[in-house]
Amino acid sequence: MKNRFLNLILIFTFPLNLLAQGNPGAVIAGDFADPSVIKVDHTYYAVGTSSEWAPHFPIYKSTDMKSWQQAGYVFDKAPEWTSGSFWAPEYFKIRDTYYIYYTARRKSDNTSYIGVATSKFPDRGFVDHGTIITYGKEAIDAFVFDDGGQLYISFKAYGLDDRPIELLSSKLSPDGLKLEGEFFSLLKDDARIGMEGQSILKRDNYYYLFYSAGNCCGIDCSYNVRVARAKKITGPYELYSGNPILFENAQWRCMGHGTFVKGEGGRDFYLHHAYNKQSTVLTGREALISELVWSEPNSWPAFKVQEIAGGKVPDIYDQLNTQEISKYWQWDFRNSTPVVKQQNGALLLSGSAKPGNEAGIVLTTKPVSNSFVTETTVLNYNGALKGLAFYGDANAALGIGVQDDQVILWQVQGKGFSNLAKVKILKTQSVQLRLKLDTAGSCTFYYRQGKSAWTQLVANAGTGTDKLMQWDRAPRVGIHFKGNKSLNARFAVFSMMN
Repeated sequence: MKNRFLNLILIFTFPLNLLAQGNPGAVIAGDFADPSVIKVDHTYYAVGTSSEWAPHFPIYKSTDMKSWQQAGYVFDKAPEWTSGSFWAPEYFKIRDTYYIYYTARRKSDNTSYIGVATSKFPDRGFVDHGTIITYGKEAIDAFVFDDGGQLYISFKAYGLDDRPIELLSSKLSPDGLKLEGEFFSLLKDDARIGMEGQSILKRDNYYYLFYSAGNCCGIDCSYNVRVARAKKITGPYELYSGNPILFENAQWRCMGHGTFVKGEGGRDFYLHHAYNKQSTVLTGREALISELVWSEPNSWPAFKVQEIAGGKVPDIYDQLNTQEISKYWQWDFRNSTPVVKQQNGALLLSGSAKPGNEAGIVLTTKPVSNSFVTETTVLNYNGALKGLAFYGDANAALGIGVQDDQVILWQVQGKGFSNLAKVKILKTQSVQLRLKLDTAGSCTFYYRQGKSAWTQLVANAGTGTDKLMQWDRAPRVGIHFKGNKSLNARFAVFSMMN
């Protein structure tokens, strides 16, 4: 992991109205969509979508399914065949080997297909084996099911063209790396309601096919979970008349896309995502755990929503004084190539931005609340702009930074970089910077030197936080560098208080 952020890249955009504090019930707070879970001895591991952030596919672990800690990532570097859209990773284990089946865009044609990677460990060391499913105009959301020793892999086909969506399946080889036989259809989306994120359980005399329907993402999402069942895995599947069986409640909306794991006493738990109704896209699709319950043999199942609930998310206070950088850092890998290292009690950030990227390089972490205060200290002076940024993508960002002998409040909208305010400072002391988001979605910015009071730097135009939102991922906050790659930014301490 040491210096694993050398030679990498950045991207992102979003809106910030409709906000409220906290993430009541989320077991993994902040953006963690399409989660998959596996149990290894007494420990649970969860992996989720990373979209356009690197490293790719964050992994968390827990011993009680309530308190989760980040363990690492599936990939530090993007597999050679991929270009982006790292979605819907799915855990599976065959004998002593762990598998991640994942979705990504193929570099050669920008089409989303399914790849596979393996490791002897559930939280590190994954080696990519390339694509396993390259079907039609899109193949995403893999799920693997063991039916008495015969493996099957299912996926969502068609997706983003104008044909009906279909959930397809195929036999999978015993080593989990090759398809066998012909594809067969599980369900067709004849009603065109949307259909994806499927998983299968076998109980009594039926195969139960759970799937998500509706629009997955963004302010206009309509996600919910439905179920169908069949006497054979190949179908035909009968739709449940009581669908949907998992949908919004007072705090959460657009629940969906998850997988099951056995808990205490053989209980079935479903790790899935949902949007907080008040913070919505600001905190992204967060991970919840609901329990699947059965009233009697051959009955249709029901969910106990949020049967396991998470607690308060710890604040971040990072002194940036370890050899390895913290696991929470990610960046927009498509738009920049950061160079990051920690030494002598400071984090050094530099690198190069893709041509046309006006925002520069941002080393980010995900918001877990609709209000927070984040701070850092800039230690050095040079011609680069360096400080704090609130980042949607390379065309939508804002921040406060130090450049030469000035503190600058800046914004990127579209292709344009604008200075919204600036003030001269003394170059004899380090500069502390603060970015504050309140529950109304308003961003304010401050600076100070030494023991002086915080001074607010007021923009001469709107800060445009409503422009930061992206369809499939949440905006992020972090430390920023914009300048010649021969320069760098030196930071002491990064904090984020919710």
